[in-house]
Amino acid sequence: MNGDYREEQPRTGKCICDKRRVYVHIYFNDQRCTDERLSFARYLTCLQDELKSGRKTDGHMKDYDKYFIVTETPKRGLHIVPKGDAIRERQRDFGYFVLLTNGIKNPVEAIKLYRVRDLIEKAFANLKERLDMRRMSVSFSENFEGKLFVQFLALIYLSYIKKQMDEKGLYKKYTMQTLLDDLDIIELYQQPGRAHHLSEITKKQIALYDAMGSPISEIDIISRDFRFIWRSP
Repeated sequence: MNGDYREEQPRTGKCICDKRRVYVHIYFNDQRCTDERLSFARYLTCLQDELKSGRKTDGHMKDYDKYFIVTETPKRGLHIVPKGDAIRERQRDFGYFVLLTNGIKNPVEAIKLYRVRDLIEKAFANLKERLDMRRMSVSFSENFEGKLFVQFLALIYLSYIKKQMDEKGLYKKYTMQTLLDDLDIIELYQQPGRAHHLSEITKKQIALYDAMGSPISEIDIISRDFRFIWRSP
């Protein structure tokens, strides 16, 4: 299909208007469909409970009328009937998502690029949340450069973990987040003048480190080196 294209050049201010071909790629994800069905079912249950209890929520007022027929009589009391057509209409699109592009014709290539973009966005999220870069909280440029260098190293680790997860088929059991969460509970303890040690590491965590290509005997060395870098300005 063809679509309108408009681009304003930042330097000259010139506006380019044209017609360009647009590719619409439609995908279906079975797991996403299941997750959305479960989430919607919980939401409907929540709406019904609110109607039964009489404690309605202002943000749900439209959905009460959209998904339920509510009647109340002196004899039968409160009667709540789900609107089947409205519910089925909502469920019809579960699991589907669309990518729109003006340059990629192959749907497989389009989804691969989308996932890479998604990885980049998650990397920035990791920088802000996991790696505490939402606010740098530094007073000197040397400290800023040192902290930025550590964040860069951390992103290299994340990119390597994704590569290993692809090669080892770990995405069948884990997401990037759940894998990191499983390893995040390992603690390093250190007291001045004494050798440091790690908390207990389970067989499951050992298997994950092996899959990452980092035998557990090397983890102690990596943790000490990374701790030294983090403390450096």
